[in-house]
Amino acid sequence: MAKKTKSRPAKAAPKSAARKPARAPAAKRRPPATPPGASLEGALLERIAHALEGISAHLAGTSAAPADAALNSADAFIWQPEGRLAPVPKVSRVDLSLLQGVDRMRDTLIENTERFATGLPANNALLWGARGMGKSSLVKAAHAHVNARPDVAGRLKLIEIHREDIESLPALMTLLRASDLRFIVFCDDLSFDGNDASYKSLKAVLEGGIEGRPDNVILYATSNRRHLLPRDMMENERSTAINPGEAVEEKVSLSDRFGLWLGFHKCSQDEFLVMVRGYCAHYDIAIDDEQLEREALEWSTTRGSRSGRVAWQFVQDLAGRLKVRLGTK
Repeated sequence: MAKKTKSRPAKAAPKSAARKPARAPAAKRRPPATPPGASLEGALLERIAHALEGISAHLAGTSAAPADAALNSADAFIWQPEGRLAPVPKVSRVDLSLLQGVDRMRDTLIENTERFATGLPANNALLWGARGMGKSSLVKAAHAHVNARPDVAGRLKLIEIHREDIESLPALMTLLRASDLRFIVFCDDLSFDGNDASYKSLKAVLEGGIEGRPDNVILYATSNRRHLLPRDMMENERSTAINPGEAVEEKVSLSDRFGLWLGFHKCSQDEFLVMVRGYCAHYDIAIDDEQLEREALEWSTTRGSRSGRVAWQFVQDLAGRLKVRLGTK
């Protein structure tokens, strides 16, 4: 007879398992934090909108044209490529009467500046030629002279842009376009070397760009080179080009876009002495004329050149030896 198998009782579940609470129904789970009445997608879109508004406000603050009240705080500014005009409390300039030997260039530049300052047509100007002959000094002196006219009354501002910041020139034009003031944008010692392509920004501003130069802005530049390029570079490009006539046409055409060219050449001995005597008379430096002439010529010989800069350097040395202070007059 087969044995009856005893039925074993079911194994009891572990106490720990029995104590584990049941999982809450899905309907009672806590929803993620979202604004009242808005879905998750809606909240995300709202955050994106707030971020874009912040970026827009930041860009507007850095690129908006400065108010004329701020521009009236100084006569001259230096352009910072990040989008700011830094005021210059005191411009380093010489009196217009002290610029000797450049009479024709002086009169031409002043006439051009007066036309522009009074709303008449005027040309961008390139002052090129020998070193130390007063090119940049003439620009600053002409600005001060014209700005002092009663019909201009300080509304002509001088803004200097450094050579390495030329690529930011279009941004500066955008800043100045909306102003009621008038501006001379000045670049000292402008030239381009090698494969430097930043000159294209200047070309677009001078002529040819879709916006062009604002009516209230004129550009003055100084350079030791008439075509803003070294001669050996131009000759090298001509000699290696398939069509020599077109090899440097694009770069040479930059200087052609300055409507006014003013050439400065090395001064003669007599012009050099006139400069020295003019400085001495202006600053009341008392010295025998024969001694002055002899010492000035000796100074120019040791320097190997004659120019307005060399004349000023001699006068500073002379004034120091004679214990004369060269204060502002």
